Amino acid sequence: MPETRTQRLLANFRHSLAYIDALPQLTLLGLIIGLFTGVIIVIFRLLIDLPLSYFLDTRPDNFEAMPTDMIWLLIMGGTIPIAILLHFAGKKRSQTGVSHVIDRLHNYQGQLPTSNWMVQFFGAALCMLSGQSVGREGPAVHLGAGVASKLGKWLNLPNNSLLTLIACGVAAGISASFDTPMAGVIFAMEVVVLEYTVVGFVPVILASVMGTMVSQLVFGEASNFKIGPVDMGSLLELPYMIVMGLAISVCAAAYIKLNLGAMRLSKYPVALRVIVAGLLTATIASGVPEVMGLGYDTVNAIIVGEVLLFSLLIIGVAKLFLTPVVIGLGMPGGVIGPLLVVGACLGGVLGTFFDAVFPNLGASPGFYVVLGMAGMMAATLNAPLAALVAVLELSYNPNMIFPAMLVIVVSCLSTRQLFSLDSIFTEQLRLTNRLPEEGPANSALRRAGVGSILDKKVKPCAQIHDYEQAKLLLQDKPRWIIIENEDKKFALQAADLAKYLEEAPVEVLSLEKDIDLMDIPGRRHRLHPIHETATLYEALKAMRAKDTDMLYVARHRSPLISDVFGLVRLIDIENFYQPKEFRKA
Repeated sequence: MPETRTQRLLANFRHSLAYIDALPQLTLLGLIIGLFTGVIIVIFRLLIDLPLSYFLDTRPDNFEAMPTDMIWLLIMGGTIPIAILLHFAGKKRSQTGVSHVIDRLHNYQGQLPTSNWMVQFFGAALCMLSGQSVGREGPAVHLGAGVASKLGKWLNLPNNSLLTLIACGVAAGISASFDTPMAGVIFAMEVVVLEYTVVGFVPVILASVMGTMVSQLVFGEASNFKIGPVDMGSLLELPYMIVMGLAISVCAAAYIKLNLGAMRLSKYPVALRVIVAGLLTATIASGVPEVMGLGYDTVNAIIVGEVLLFSLLIIGVAKLFLTPVVIGLGMPGGVIGPLLVVGACLGGVLGTFFDAVFPNLGASPGFYVVLGMAGMMAATLNAPLAALVAVLELSYNPNMIFPAMLVIVVSCLSTRQLFSLDSIFTEQLRLTNRLPEEGPANSALRRAGVGSILDKKVKPCAQIHDYEQAKLLLQDKPRWIIIENEDKKFALQAADLAKYLEEAPVEVLSLEKDIDLMDIPGRRHRLHPIHETATLYEALKAMRAKDTDMLYVARHRSPLISDVFGLVRLIDIENFYQPKEFRKA
């Protein structure tokens, strides 16, 4: 059945995405992903906010007003369904969150299973509806990445394009959830994709804009945090900011270590672990209800100086202990939002001490709170630039950039050098043996698909031909003859066949003897298949595994019928990332 015009256009569109400079195509897809992700995040937020606003006196985060018995009822009433959900989902389908997205993006070519996506959506919704001490931004990352992955699979796009498309979904998810479009872009590139590219930025920025637009159409432009005018009082405060950065690194290291310690209990049934997490949350929340939910109302109270020093210490320590532990035990929530609460508490405590010691130099009440939030986010996620941009977007104050840079540098450097810790997501992947392979060559090969170096000058044929049939094989001037020998395929240079035909013996010329393409002089390359959506990195891995220097790409005309579409050669892959002066002919 011949291809329709639409099928040809779509095939050409897919092929163009195999190249690393497919900016217009990626930008169009980024726009679509941003819109769809924005809609999903809006539905996700409404699913949480509407019931909570009804039960919590019009404020979806007013857990502090609940009596103790209702706190226990709410938390355990949500914990049990979560435990049941994760029990029946199984260990593999229960993997969710940012670390899962990084794992699937770099180790599985961006293929995110729908089952995990559904567990994340409903599991995270149950977590937040029941006041668990988890964040919303981690699930938003997974939901956005899942939208991009499904679109790529539905359109059968090359795997290299999913690197940028999933970054689009991540950025749109963060921006729609947190209302920080630029921080969403930087987070996607810095934490998830793990690299910056010019081609990657434009579609990711557009996706983030679309996600924010959809969110603001529904929720308005109100920020999660009410940060008033905050400024540094004097340059004499800079040494204190260094001390603050060191203190933040200690808290960040504790946050990561507690999370990893809880994850080591994965040998126990997930339902049991989640119930323990729920009991732990209910016990602590009975005395410190501020640990429940996202905690943004608590952060706003700290910023304006409404929380006393003792309460800051209690809330900060409780949140610092509880969130990483319950997430490590299996609660399908995020770590990012609670980080900001811990950072705000720490900043409030340090700001109070500094104001007491140096009353004439102290900055505005919210100044150190915002610095604590930025430093804690940067040190725990190893995302200094994302944290810096988030500070700017949340405060709308460029005067925060200079002091925030100092705190972020000290906190990130100390966490890495004093405690030998990478980001919490990297440490999670390392603990579970899912850490992606790193290296500039690997990154370069993942950014391009096999279609970008595909040699299409091929002629598939049978093994046996007479002289006239063999001449016809060369009529279209192919570069390679693909010999189909039962269930095996071999590649022979067309030049070798042409040379043989020029010197063919009399019995071949007289058609008395057939030509066996497996017997004529010339090198035959054993071919193995690779899918047309594969990246160059996947092709190189396949060649190493099969001990070959050539693969063939088949284009499927129907589930049972396929044609050899072209060849991928090892030498072309090596030349792809080699400087021009070192490339082989």
